[in-house]
Amino acid sequence: MGIANALGISDLVIGLTIVAIGTSLPELAATLTAAVRREHDIAIGNVIGSNMYNLLAVLGVAGVLVPLDIDRHVLVRDLPLMIALTLVLFVMSLDYHGRGKITRLEGLALLITFVGYQLFILMDIR
Repeated sequence: MGIANALGISDLVIGLTIVAIGTSLPELAATLTAAVRREHDIAIGNVIGSNMYNLLAVLGVAGVLVPLDIDRHVLVRDLPLMIALTLVLFVMSLDYHGRGKITRLEGLALLITFVGYQLFILMDIR
């Protein structure tokens, strides 16, 4: 993080990119392993459980220990985008044919959205 800070990259951008990817790689490995083994419930549960734990427990404990100042960009840019993408994922998972399946095309759309978001954040360095 010292190098990124020396380059003028904010702590928020570091957290939204480098730290987030680094801490999520074990989750990705576990989810991919479960998906390859066709244990889809474990894959979905891992993703949802990990996100719920990070949002509620980790953020909650940090907030109890030290009150957190929330950057304006998080409230204006990141939070609405996270809510919108959660709704998109919900609609994708409903699957109007009743199968409850996220297709490869939808998975590709989610992956492209992630890459686009990361590029957008990196281009928006303050």
